[in-house]
Amino acid sequence: MPVRHPHTRDAVWGYLAEVTEVLGVGLESCTVDHDSPVSAYVALDERLPTHPERDVALLWDEIHGWAVAIETHSGEDLIVLRYLGGKTATPRPAQVARFLRAVREDDHSVGQLTPPDFGGLSAAHA
Repeated sequence: MPVRHPHTRDAVWGYLAEVTEVLGVGLESCTVDHDSPVSAYVALDERLPTHPERDVALLWDEIHGWAVAIETHSGEDLIVLRYLGGKTATPRPAQVARFLRAVREDDHSVGQLTPPDFGGLSAAHA
């Protein structure tokens, strides 16, 4: 079940625990930044067939929701390959797993190339 208030510290970690459990990844692979917008990084111990030379990560933030990204060799910002999109920044963990599976399989029927805007805290307090 998605968290109702993803900006609270316990809610973010609780949601990440649910998602990583479904993915078979431990919470030790996660980092959270509680600055605005609240965001999370989930390191994945794999590479994509489409980018075999790059490490893969799942990114989450309260504005854009989930994205799959690849690491750069130079330590610059990650390269986002696709966003999950949908109706909420905190979809069910099974939806996140399906999204990741689709990216692994190069299935473009799930996700989107443009970042969605769920508003986050900034929009909620505007």
